[in-house]
Amino acid sequence: MLKDIQQQIIELKKKNDICILAHCYQSPEILEVADFVGDSFALSVSASKVTNKTVIMCGVRFMAETVKILSPDKKVILSNPDAGCPMAEMMDKEVISQVKEQYPDYKVVAYINTTTDLKTVCDVCVTSSSALKICSKLDCDKILFIPDCNLGNWIAKQLPEKEFKLLSGGCPTHARMSVKDVERAKAAHPNALFLVHPECTPDVVELADYVGSTTGIMDFAEKSERKEFIIGTENSIVTHLQIKCPDKSFYPLSKDCICHNMKATTIVDVLNCCKGVGGEEITLDEKTRLDAKKCIDEMIRLG
Repeated sequence: MLKDIQQQIIELKKKNDICILAHCYQSPEILEVADFVGDSFALSVSASKVTNKTVIMCGVRFMAETVKILSPDKKVILSNPDAGCPMAEMMDKEVISQVKEQYPDYKVVAYINTTTDLKTVCDVCVTSSSALKICSKLDCDKILFIPDCNLGNWIAKQLPEKEFKLLSGGCPTHARMSVKDVERAKAAHPNALFLVHPECTPDVVELADYVGSTTGIMDFAEKSERKEFIIGTENSIVTHLQIKCPDKSFYPLSKDCICHNMKATTIVDVLNCCKGVGGEEITLDEKTRLDAKKCIDEMIRLG
């Protein structure tokens, strides 16, 4: 039955000129029918380079919005309308505009995990893999980093020459992992390297052997000569790595590190989108799109 559904999707996306994007946190059966798999911004860039008229994002809302920002002429569908991102929704344009008035000499650095509306009042956007490089190259020594204070703290520690202001925000999924989880995992797997996402709390990140983005963690594990790894990010990555590297062992840092928003999308959701009877089309007015695109363009300019 699953293979039948996947085959229908493959046939329909060819017939209807559809490109399917899947974030790494999606389930294996969705990744198998996707045209591109990866982190959110990389997926958006990939979508902007294809000729398909319709793009389906198997991820969360801000990811689909980013696709639309970069590909205004394409029809962009969020595969499950209920798939949001709590971190992206923690701060809004009005609040950050007020904060900017309090700190007029600070540049606002927005993590990609933010809404389109919020991006319109930010100076530059970053991903977890580009944040350090972008912040180091900014022609300003005062940075207001939003919304993830954990990622911001990790960057700030590596750039002591710059002054950071961090607001209280972050990823609830990564924040659930604790030092006790690390101690338990290391005791159970003493030969394993601990790979962690910088969205985790600082005390957890300090115990890591490697800190990086989702794709960074996967690349490190795949290329490493070591055979055992504790994975400190969403547990679907453990599954994907087990499939990619069956000769290695991967252990979740915590059984509770699950993003329920990412898990909201099912293979049938994708099928319905391909049929034209599911998902939600993402629309942005042109002024908002262009205003939000400025901070993304600045990220690209800075490398």
